[in-house]
Amino acid sequence: MTRFVRSTFLLSSSASLLLGLGGTAMSQTAGGGSTNLPGITVVRPEQRAQPPRRPKTRVVTGKRRETPAAPLPQTPEQVVAGQNEKFDEARKTIMTSIGANSYQVSHQNIEALPQGNNTTLDKALLQFPGVTQDSAASGELHVRNEHANLQYRINGIMLPDGVGGFGQILDTGIVGTMALLTGALPAQYGLRTAGVLDIQTKADAFDNTGKVGVYGGSHQTITPFAEYGGTVGQTQYYVSGRYLYNNLGIENPTPANEAIHDRTQQEKGFLYLSTVLDPQSRLTWISGTSNSLYQIPNNPGQPTSFATPTQSTFDSALLNERQQEINHFNVVAYQHSAEGIDYQISYFNRYSQLHFWPDPIGDLLINGVSSSVYRQSYVNGIQEDTAWRVADSHTLRFGFTTSAERSLVTSINTTFPGDPVNGQAFDPTGVPLPPVTLFDSSSKLGWLFGSYVQDEWKITNNLTLNVGLRFDQMWQYVDANQFSPRASLTWVPQEGTTVHAGYARTFTPPQQVIAAPTNIALTQGTVIAPEVTQNDPVLPERAHVFDAGVVQKVWPVPGLEVGLDGYLKLARDLLDDGQFGQAYVLDGFNYAKANNLGLEFKALYAMGNLRMYGNVAWARQLGTNVVSNQFLFGADELAYIANHYIYTDHSQVLTASAGASYLWKDTRFSASMIYGSGLRSGFVNLDHVPSYTQVNMGVSHDFYIVAPNKPTTVRFDVVNVFDKIYEIRDGSGIGVFAPQFGPRRGFFAGISQKI
Repeated sequence: MTRFVRSTFLLSSSASLLLGLGGTAMSQTAGGGSTNLPGITVVRPEQRAQPPRRPKTRVVTGKRRETPAAPLPQTPEQVVAGQNEKFDEARKTIMTSIGANSYQVSHQNIEALPQGNNTTLDKALLQFPGVTQDSAASGELHVRNEHANLQYRINGIMLPDGVGGFGQILDTGIVGTMALLTGALPAQYGLRTAGVLDIQTKADAFDNTGKVGVYGGSHQTITPFAEYGGTVGQTQYYVSGRYLYNNLGIENPTPANEAIHDRTQQEKGFLYLSTVLDPQSRLTWISGTSNSLYQIPNNPGQPTSFATPTQSTFDSALLNERQQEINHFNVVAYQHSAEGIDYQISYFNRYSQLHFWPDPIGDLLINGVSSSVYRQSYVNGIQEDTAWRVADSHTLRFGFTTSAERSLVTSINTTFPGDPVNGQAFDPTGVPLPPVTLFDSSSKLGWLFGSYVQDEWKITNNLTLNVGLRFDQMWQYVDANQFSPRASLTWVPQEGTTVHAGYARTFTPPQQVIAAPTNIALTQGTVIAPEVTQNDPVLPERAHVFDAGVVQKVWPVPGLEVGLDGYLKLARDLLDDGQFGQAYVLDGFNYAKANNLGLEFKALYAMGNLRMYGNVAWARQLGTNVVSNQFLFGADELAYIANHYIYTDHSQVLTASAGASYLWKDTRFSASMIYGSGLRSGFVNLDHVPSYTQVNMGVSHDFYIVAPNKPTTVRFDVVNVFDKIYEIRDGSGIGVFAPQFGPRRGFFAGISQKI
């Protein structure tokens, strides 16, 4: 009743107001009759004529400024770029790093290093926490003291293992962002689990521009390169190529500034194509190729221990050993995103070839054997990954990988009759018996299969649980499988603080070419017959990994972020490998039990045009009891290792890196540093080489000669500024054949032009 009275009052008031304004209405008489007033016409507000409006103005410091005009319509290239950015974001949903330890750099960060994108991928990785450099023959680097257990991915797609000892098929010029994932990896990451290097290709390279340049300097280095990217219709493309020539292809075995017989020629190419099929689908093709020729550097003064019927001496400075590595890979990926489901299915292949040519006379006289080694691998596979947002708090991920590898390992060994104890055999007149040739070959069609399922559960806005289970099966020289549970917690108690902890069970098959068996029966009656005849097959590695860490933004210092991470790995049949002959190829073996313990600290400061970073890692890896390819060891080594935990040859206690860059107007100044306490050496790795520090510096400047948006960049860099002479290896230790020295001081300059 009250509401009715109030409404009646309001209507009456409105009518009175209209009468007062000269409108027309109906008036009540005292007797309840009505008086007809002239009719009225009601006009809706939107139908009323509006006076012309003046442009809105805004007063700023007493001045009137017109409202900015509407933005210009996007170009077709910008529309396609926006569509691809959405697919890139969807791919990040598919490939998660939740619960893992992640360190990421952009291509701008790589450009800011001394040498810029002329830095090879392995040298750029040395600036990451816990990454240790090694000699080229040993795989060039180690992540968290692991050996050859690093997985490479491009846009989330795993690249299969190759057969190279020191070739790099990827160029830093293709990198958009590069993230190294370590720790307790989510279930979707299998096989190589010490770290996952996930490279996202450039996303800003499709604006119909490119770059050409040349770089060179010390050690007769010359490296021309070119890249170009654009957009045609719905297709983005990017292509790059680089050629490298120098006289320091592999680390120098002597402390001299220039190595003897160490020339290398390398060609690399990369192609990226991406086509948006419709608003929900994209097709991508990635292709890469490399062809690398190396001379194996010589170490003068090596003794001649053997003789042929016609020759008994040879100058080791004149050896002519060479090696070629060829790698090709292709990836075709279809990505689809719609209705809360994102998935990507990919086909990949990779062809790898390695051929080592010995010096047929020099190796025979100095080492007692001349080995021609050929390794070939061809891999085809399919990978599928799906992310399904089941609910607001749950994202379910699942997928599989399957691949087939045809490998061939061939060795032609020329050696002398005799035995390792008494040396080569002579006829009754004292003339050395002529050498004999041994042919050993092994081929295999092997298969790998892996599948996983995992759930990312956002328990609260600040707490996320990621649990998963994966299954891996290998059918290679050994057949084996394993179920591997994974679990991690990520807690963000406040903005700027992230805490993670996780556990992962891992299963790591050996590389098929490294696990190929050796027919040691062929060597009986020759000087290269092994002291130990036990030759068990190389096994897959199984391990428990525990990892925990925190990343904190330091609020009192804007732009400063620090992190601390610790890990423990308990392994059975730990995989390791080494160079056990003059050929720069690796042979694998297992430690029955091993543990890997470490602690990493990282710090990053970025503010304006200044960027600084520093990383320090303490680590220790120990193993005991060699249980495969025992013939690679001496009897005394095997006996000691069977009863003692020893350091693995690549275990380095302290590793550090640091760097800084500053952009002043159009000039960039940069510096970087690496430190190592020394890799292992001596009998069963009981010693280590001395510690070292290497500092690099660089400066670059952009000149705008051609156009305001097409700079001409000139750079100058100094590698090993203080000319520190240091050994990476000294030629002793398990699986170490020759000494390796770090690079001496070098001066380099380059010029590039954006086109």
